[in-house]
Amino acid sequence: MANSSVDIGTLSDTSLLILDDDGVFRARLGKALEQRGFRPTLAASLSEAIAIIEAAPPAFAVLDLRLDDGSGLTLVQALREARPECRIIMLTGYGNIASAVQAVKAGAVDYLAKPADADDVVRALLTLGAAAQPPDSPMSADRVRWEHIQRVYELCGQNVSETARRLTMHRRTLQRILAKRAPK
Repeated sequence: MANSSVDIGTLSDTSLLILDDDGVFRARLGKALEQRGFRPTLAASLSEAIAIIEAAPPAFAVLDLRLDDGSGLTLVQALREARPECRIIMLTGYGNIASAVQAVKAGAVDYLAKPADADDVVRALLTLGAAAQPPDSPMSADRVRWEHIQRVYELCGQNVSETARRLTMHRRTLQRILAKRAPK
């Protein structure tokens, strides 16, 4: 079955729920998707997202898998009941095959690993049929590694020693990585 994409300009409802506990990422993704024609509503927790779904179920949803107060997978069923045609994308920095299968079985139309850029998200939200095509210019392995290190560093409150311990690397090595610019 060939992929076909929908033009966002032809959609009558472009409401979008973005659920992510990373405030910077959530705001950046929301702004980027708004520039691409969506009407995003941002949520930082499951309780905020549930309130949004109950008030006005969105046509699209981008849900983080791991949250401080639970799993984004718990919202998939609520979205399916409130709006069966909602196109749901699971987005996570802790991707593995088991959670991807679980997300798709629950009703998500795609599963993207962080860091995913806005174009990847739009492509996944609007592509009908088979799985979305791989990106034309994916991030380099060095960039993905750097993004992961930055995320763990932020989650550890910018504590170099704690970040190094969690990443199982030497503190000085981590300091050298953090001092460098992001790879392309």
